Amino acid sequence: MVKTYLGVDGGGTKTEFVLIDESGAVLARHQEGSAYYLEIGIDGLRAMLARGIGTTLQRASLPAASLSFAFFGLPAYGEDSQLAAILNTVPSPTLDPDRYQCGNDMVCGWAGALACHDGINIVAGTGSIAYGELAGRQARAGGWGELFSDEGSAHWIAREGLSLFSRMSDGRAPKGPLLDLLRAHFNLATDLDICAAIYGSNSASRRNVAQLASVIAAAARNGDAQARALFTSGAKELVAIVDATRAQLRAPADLRLPVSYSGGMFKLTDLVLEPFLSALYSSAHSYNCLAPRLPPAAGAALYAARTFGSPLTESAIAAIKQQL
Repeated sequence: MVKTYLGVDGGGTKTEFVLIDESGAVLARHQEGSAYYLEIGIDGLRAMLARGIGTTLQRASLPAASLSFAFFGLPAYGEDSQLAAILNTVPSPTLDPDRYQCGNDMVCGWAGALACHDGINIVAGTGSIAYGELAGRQARAGGWGELFSDEGSAHWIAREGLSLFSRMSDGRAPKGPLLDLLRAHFNLATDLDICAAIYGSNSASRRNVAQLASVIAAAARNGDAQARALFTSGAKELVAIVDATRAQLRAPADLRLPVSYSGGMFKLTDLVLEPFLSALYSSAHSYNCLAPRLPPAAGAALYAARTFGSPLTESAIAAIKQQL
């Protein structure tokens, strides 16, 4: 029987499902909403995964009992030891417990970007985190949550941009394009109305705040030097997270360690990727930055195969890349 693997990359905004077989054929893909259980709840997470698993398997005409293995990358997994046992059950009863493993979604980004090879992957999406493996060692850095971490992420940029707006409005910072762009975005009668816009109803949710990063990006591209400086600062913070991960991995000083990246923020090439590369190669450490080979959901499927004991061949990985 052909081995099949399901990869699930849960994010703060969307969750991607990819089903592959051992030859690298992509059998089905599907997308659902947020997997951030701190917002949608455990029951909401369980229901969303059940829909996603069912739809993905149905599209491939594959019974759940025929699936070889699955890996579920979940945001905030491992950050509450009392909930670990509960989170490990969320793909059930759709899948039997011996057919899957749950972990942090940082693993999906690493497994996809580096095809499960040694190195570090830095994620900058709704939140930010780095994960790496080297000579059997594993390490993570960053990813402590939006209230006091997630530097360089969409939420962090949005939060810093809102702070800049308040300082521009009351005179603590020179006025720039960001001021009028946020006024227009929220259709503000007065600048203080932004408090109601942000703190009212569900507007202050992690996902809704993170979406404001696009407004901050527009300001930066419209010549707002202070807004652009937020992205430059964020890129440096992302490199600091990479450096911290490298230190935990105990990488030799002379090792040119592979680094890759994933997450929507890196699609802002001029504002995030280019400043990140500049800061990375200006670091005191030696790195070789590689473009991501596969998206995180496909990485989750690769990780499922490796966990099952049947890692995919390079030709299978290349076949997946051609289809995605």
